Amino acid sequence: MKVIDKILEASADEKKVVFSFEFFPPKTADGVENLLERMDRMVAHNPAFCDITWGAGGSTADLTLDIANKMQNVICVESMMHLTCTNMPVDKIDHALQTIKSNGLQNVLALRGDPPHGQDKFVQIQGGFACALDLVTHIRATYGDYFGITVAGYPEAHPDAIEANGLATPESYQSELAYLKRKVDAGADLIVTQLFYDTDVFLKFVNDCRQIGITCPIVPGIMPINNYKGFIRMTGFCKTRIPAEVTAALEPIKDNEEAVRAYGIHLGTEMCKKILAHGIRTLHLYTLNMEKSALAILMNLGLIEEAKISRPLPWRRPANVFRVKEDVRPIFWANRPKSYISRTIGWDLYPHGRWGDSRNPSYGALTDYQFMRPRACDKKLVEEWVVPLKNVEDIHEKFEKFCLGKLRSSPWSELDGLQPETKIINEKLGKINTKGFLTINSQPAINGERSDSPTVGWGGPGGYVYQKAYVEFFCSKEKLGTLVDKCKALPSLSYMAVNREGSWISNIGQTDVNAVTWGVFPAKEIIQPTVVDPASFMVWKDEAFEIWSRGWSRLYPEGDSSRKLLEEVHNSYFLVSLVDNDYIDGDLFAVFADS
Repeated sequence: MKVIDKILEASADEKKVVFSFEFFPPKTADGVENLLERMDRMVAHNPAFCDITWGAGGSTADLTLDIANKMQNVICVESMMHLTCTNMPVDKIDHALQTIKSNGLQNVLALRGDPPHGQDKFVQIQGGFACALDLVTHIRATYGDYFGITVAGYPEAHPDAIEANGLATPESYQSELAYLKRKVDAGADLIVTQLFYDTDVFLKFVNDCRQIGITCPIVPGIMPINNYKGFIRMTGFCKTRIPAEVTAALEPIKDNEEAVRAYGIHLGTEMCKKILAHGIRTLHLYTLNMEKSALAILMNLGLIEEAKISRPLPWRRPANVFRVKEDVRPIFWANRPKSYISRTIGWDLYPHGRWGDSRNPSYGALTDYQFMRPRACDKKLVEEWVVPLKNVEDIHEKFEKFCLGKLRSSPWSELDGLQPETKIINEKLGKINTKGFLTINSQPAINGERSDSPTVGWGGPGGYVYQKAYVEFFCSKEKLGTLVDKCKALPSLSYMAVNREGSWISNIGQTDVNAVTWGVFPAKEIIQPTVVDPASFMVWKDEAFEIWSRGWSRLYPEGDSSRKLLEEVHNSYFLVSLVDNDYIDGDLFAVFADS
């Protein structure tokens, strides 16, 4: 979706404030991993969009393209990619635009760009563009209305126009405004401003833009002060004026990083309050890849709550244009959403309304990608799970500890620790794990909980959500046999079980799809975002079993007795999906009593 459309849609609600975050590509692989984890946490607060910079002189072009793709399709946030003219002939510009278009991105921030490292002035390369106006014109002429195009606005004028006294002449300032209008007239539909610390300068800039006929939204760029040296460096580079009161506040504390950060949060909060008081309902936060200050400002403004994160669906949908209507998924990948996304890339249709209406059976094959983990997660997994295992009871203990919150990682989960709803049933899960039912996925029964519940809610306020109790686990063939016998006396239970070779045991048909999560909302059809689907279960089982080897046992040396034990479990256990269809009076865990 275009960012401009999200902003205009939000403007219909006079109380709605739209906020967004900017990030830049880190220099190392570890830095990229850390950034993606930080983005994941920040995106949980539902920014309207996030953008990623291009890098001076186009130095991070390939990395920016890769991060933008991950933001849109893995982090699942509407993403805007910076694109500059520096060192970029037209064919490279088109390659970048075609790449993000194929990945479902619709938003570009068109910039001239800074000079390459070691150069003082921007120089147009042969076959390239001279300015952002040329880039905007080219994007509109070549790609029509597909892209939403954002351009930069400079409340104090472009740094190139600012003279030694720190000011632009009135003539230069007016020339900059006229040029900005030309960019908008050429096809830009949104303006995001350069950082500033004098709010009156920004408000005057907005008024001046309106006076010359610029009518599109103008989003203020807010850069929290995180440390003194960085603040001086950035304001010097951008030639940003520092109000005397800001200098006076910082001078006595400039060597106290904690105090500087606290002042930066206070200043950012007060700037935003003044902007919002003047009727501007959009804020863009330059994070410098740090989360605490940006989030603290938003919390001070009452725009987010740390303990109250709303979810449009129980799972996070990629923001790309191809999946915009997707609203149904199999439950099996609930703890491995990135794997699910990677295995469903390229579907012609994504399920909408009901799983059976548009199901595409062509899941992608398992590759190394599904078993890759960020280094930090890999380290945590090794610390918590790679210990000597003398018998299967030691394996049971690992699963039990994870369910009780004593471990933060699991080979079967991409997520950090237990999810809030799991804590409703975690002690019951812990008990069945000690009995040899090794759980990897679950949800409690929910009967008409409010949709804004902090633990099980989704879909926004005003609705009610429902869930059938569900648990998925590995167990031995003997324990499965006992469970199957008990299920005969409990007609509300439906189960599927399969081993590594594909031997199937079930009391439902292989085409029976069971909705296990649904929601009822005002003026909407019932939404059923999570299902149990036998065909998808057979695809998932290959991945689930493979995790025993590629996700756990291979972390031990070859020939290690613990590795052999895990391989025995891998080769002999069944994967079981169990649903209690009585979400009102049922007791899923009763079937495990005396097992």
